Amino acid sequence: MERARANIARLFDDAVKRGKASAERAASDMERLFTFRAGYDDLPPVDIAIEAVFEDLAVKHQVFAALDAALPETAILATNTSYLDPNRITEGVRNPTRFLGLHFFSPAHVMKLVEVIRARDTGPETLATALRLAARLKKIPVLAGACDGFIGNRILTRYRQCCDVMLIEGALPARIDAAMRGFGLAMGPYEVQDLSGLDIAYANRKRLGWKTRPGFRYIPIADRIVEETGRLGRKTGTGWYDHTGGKTVPSALIDEIVMEESARAGIMRRRFSDDEIVARATAAMVEEGFRILDERIAERSASIDLVMIHGYGFPRWRGGPMHWAGRVGLPEILRRIEGYAAEDPLSWGVPELLARAVAEGKTPEEL
Repeated sequence: MERARANIARLFDDAVKRGKASAERAASDMERLFTFRAGYDDLPPVDIAIEAVFEDLAVKHQVFAALDAALPETAILATNTSYLDPNRITEGVRNPTRFLGLHFFSPAHVMKLVEVIRARDTGPETLATALRLAARLKKIPVLAGACDGFIGNRILTRYRQCCDVMLIEGALPARIDAAMRGFGLAMGPYEVQDLSGLDIAYANRKRLGWKTRPGFRYIPIADRIVEETGRLGRKTGTGWYDHTGGKTVPSALIDEIVMEESARAGIMRRRFSDDEIVARATAAMVEEGFRILDERIAERSASIDLVMIHGYGFPRWRGGPMHWAGRVGLPEILRRIEGYAAEDPLSWGVPELLARAVAEGKTPEEL
């Protein structure tokens, strides 16, 4: 409880330092808006409770069992999970029509995007209430269906997997990051992982069973870094890069691990141009985007673009990956993916919706 109080106080202190609030206003808002409790006894009869514990299904089940027992049946129960399927989290909740996902992006008090996740039994009133709440919070709500990773993290996972394949085939982390920055992203995929922590993506790969997954091209580089070196990113001072003295520089150790894995896999490394890195990485995003549309996880292409722009730093002047694909031309995107799939069928596949869109000359929404 004291740790929570200190964390909230730090946010108000930061707001004062940035000139966003006076010290008097910060103190008043802190007192007015927040109360702190440890445990579930004597909780107020709130309209909505949002769970934000770490990504462990058993722990989330425990939290929701306790919340469900402590709060009125009319209270909306929401999970802030980033990856887990809300349909699994809601098991045992007495009124599943009052349950949904509210995936706030970190840091939640700054980032505008909220993925509003409709679970299997989410009622229309619950959904409308959550969308209205997001608007009152001045957020950008995007409706999404329930699956592993929803819209944004599902595309992010596919994007990183594509970049890892380029690593083992010839690129180095700094080259991939520089190419994606050149395309317009604020940070490349490995810079982002160093910022968020390598242990987060590592835990997700373990949960998804990438190492033993059939019909999947597993690249062990990132797992080796975590398991053998303990480098977890900026929080440990080293990750994909070395972070010392306020400087971020490429790591000779990481480059050595990348080279070792190429040799172990019997791969003759080759040079990747910036244009090829961008073409492959963006095609991977679009490929996954078409699968998300086909599965009705997103209702329209614009939903995917909103998520990627406001949650993941996709350059807004390019309009988002799906809009960008339309500008490049869907026939060209299809040609690229077909070529990649011919070279590496374990990593690539042509989405049926993309093939149909090109064959019929229609947009995904028209189909």
